[in-house]
Amino acid sequence: MADSGLLESLLRLVEKVDGGLDSQDAVGELGVEHQAVVGAVKSLQALGEVIEATQRSSKHWELTGEGREISEQGSHEARVFNAIPEEGLPQSQLMKLPSGKVGFSKAMSNKWIRLDKAHEGGPRVFRTVESIEDTVREKLQLVKNGKSSQLEEKEKNELKKRKLLSEVTIKSYWITKGRNFSTTITKQETELTPEMIASGSWRDKKFKPYNFEAMGVAPDSGHLHPLMKVRTQFRQIFLEMGFTEMPTNNFIESSFWNFDSLFQPQQHPARDQHDTFFMSDPALAREFPQDYLERVKKVHSEGGYGSQGYKYDWKIEEAQKNLLRTHTTAVSARMLYKLAQQEKFTPVKYFSIDRVFRNETLDATHLAEFHQIEGLVVDYGLTLGDLMGVLHQFFMKLGITKLRFKPAYNPYTEPSMEVFSYHEGLKKWVEVGNSGVFRPEMLLPMGLPEDVSVIAWGLSLERPTMIKYGINNIRELVGHKVNLQMVYDSPVCRLDS
Repeated sequence: MADSGLLESLLRLVEKVDGGLDSQDAVGELGVEHQAVVGAVKSLQALGEVIEATQRSSKHWELTGEGREISEQGSHEARVFNAIPEEGLPQSQLMKLPSGKVGFSKAMSNKWIRLDKAHEGGPRVFRTVESIEDTVREKLQLVKNGKSSQLEEKEKNELKKRKLLSEVTIKSYWITKGRNFSTTITKQETELTPEMIASGSWRDKKFKPYNFEAMGVAPDSGHLHPLMKVRTQFRQIFLEMGFTEMPTNNFIESSFWNFDSLFQPQQHPARDQHDTFFMSDPALAREFPQDYLERVKKVHSEGGYGSQGYKYDWKIEEAQKNLLRTHTTAVSARMLYKLAQQEKFTPVKYFSIDRVFRNETLDATHLAEFHQIEGLVVDYGLTLGDLMGVLHQFFMKLGITKLRFKPAYNPYTEPSMEVFSYHEGLKKWVEVGNSGVFRPEMLLPMGLPEDVSVIAWGLSLERPTMIKYGINNIRELVGHKVNLQMVYDSPVCRLDS
């Protein structure tokens, strides 16, 4: 509540005037800032019907910083005119004056000066009139003295265009006496205590009325990041489609499971430090399924299962290198190998949603750390048509209907397709995923039956979230530039089905 002395001073002021009082007028009388008067008005309103206050707004014109300078020293054009002697002044010298550039063009428009380009000493500026009237300064002085009403709207707008005037909206209160008006402040009780009831003193107290329309205080609570909201929705969609979630609790992976088991050659560019974060401690992995490792080595270096392989010297030292996994397909490889070890094959549908790491160049759509969503279906005789059908069904559940497929190359899928969706914010097609049919050179060394196919696709979690929430820069979604208010305010994710 505002200071009681200020409240009573304002009440005495209201008592003196007939009809009402504007809070702006009270500023001068009370010798305080307008914001303090507004605070006093709101405090008095809280006491009941002591006063009536209606908010209203008014507009008036104010001088800008440049406008105040001109009202004191004269307009730029007038200063240029006064700087030119009877014999004229070189244009180059005139332009060096503080008001030279602006004043020259305005003075030329007013026909106060002329430019002689053919002068023997170079372009020279001369006066064309003996004296001038600085109307700009005169108009600004009228505004400064509170007489802006004497100017026409056209004149005000011209000065505003030159950034010499600005139109300011002022909000104030019109204050009148209320039904319970009094010049003294009686403190209102906010609680009925047991002591008041026991002594009967409550009968002589004045209680503050309850405002049953007031909003309660929002309890402190955590807020789900938009990324986590979309993640939950993705997970629900996978579960609705009958998929089982894969364990993805190991961010550190060996090159064997991340690359070699996927039939990705050891000289592939993705295995360079430019694209992958390698671990320094522990630098190497030691434990592998030896029989499976030998089959992977053979299909890389010699070929097999109908493939000629890559024909290079496969090295265990490269396969042992630990790294931050570049995709969750490393988890898929482990799960497919585990599936192949069962006595009897059973069709499965797997999915995972977790973080992966790549040495990417940061831009509006790329980060070095992001979330990958991966789904795969393992069954007999699956084709590219099955993959496209599942992708359409999957993305339709996300509310993404504008899809394009583009042929692509992946070491471990053939055929392969990139999936694009149209981003309304960026106004362009954005890659949202990659897909394909796992190659026999990847599946058969694991021990899966020859007539079993695996269709798979992967996409980032960030890009569909950007499309859903209309975010154009990924750095506004993840990282130090995130606006926490956006996290608090973002609605629950409802992906249109």
